[in-house]
Amino acid sequence: MLIETLTSIAGLTTPKEQYEVVLVSQNKEISNTLSAFIKTVNLRVLYNDENNTISHSRNLGAGLATGEYLAFLDADVALASNWLDVMIDTLKTRDNTALVSAMQVNSPNAPPLERIRTALSNAELDVPVSFLPGRNLFLLKETFEAAGKFPEHLHTCEDYFFTDKVSKLGELFYTSQTQYIHIGEDKAYAPMYKKEIWRGQSNIASLKGRRIPLREWPSFVVPFAFTGGLLLALLAIIFSQPIVAIVMLVGALLPFTAYTWRLKRLVKQQVTWWHCSLFYLLYFPARALGTLIGVRGAVSTSSHK
Repeated sequence: MLIETLTSIAGLTTPKEQYEVVLVSQNKEISNTLSAFIKTVNLRVLYNDENNTISHSRNLGAGLATGEYLAFLDADVALASNWLDVMIDTLKTRDNTALVSAMQVNSPNAPPLERIRTALSNAELDVPVSFLPGRNLFLLKETFEAAGKFPEHLHTCEDYFFTDKVSKLGELFYTSQTQYIHIGEDKAYAPMYKKEIWRGQSNIASLKGRRIPLREWPSFVVPFAFTGGLLLALLAIIFSQPIVAIVMLVGALLPFTAYTWRLKRLVKQQVTWWHCSLFYLLYFPARALGTLIGVRGAVSTSSHK
């Protein structure tokens, strides 16, 4: 996937003399295939300890970057050829804009889960947003410094934390004028379930040091309301408490139905009701479990493997 990412960068319409690529790797060396990009895209390779967080790697790379702008990319995205031109133009011409990201598009023959993820990512387009995913960010280097860089104490949720800080300096803008494919997007439900457990482990830690807007609270509360409601309903049935079971079941199904209905509206006819329902049947319990693991301080990057 990293090869595809670098290939897409090499295909940008922006002249190669106008940008540099800083690759921060937690491996000990790079392959011959990767080495070939050193001349193709002005690639520099830095090596970081595998025990450090992704935020540490990003801050390390940003510290050695020489340009006026910074583009943070995950190693599994394929950029449209006009991506960099549009990023620069949007940041220069749009008033009070501190951070820009491009819209996500599906890969060819994308399965239902990838279509769901893409639709959720594109829920708000060509408007200021409250959060931008870390796989595709573009901003001035001085804005990056003013925002305090990426939070190196977090193993996950670092993009929530960082973009929240940047939003205090200007708007976050999600544009449809250019696109990218998330090559490594979730495509199967079982691996997604495991990754959501991992992603949820920094939920509590990400709350420290920032004000939590009201719109974010459902993302913390609903996974527990759904999962806890189902478990309590099951216990009530076991102990022959049908009224309690019904109340708990209704309490669990109300937010589940609301989220599933919203998702179906986003995906339209691309994805069935069943796949939308299955997504939240797995997503909510995984997030709740991950948050509980994170409370115990058991966050580990190895849990993502």
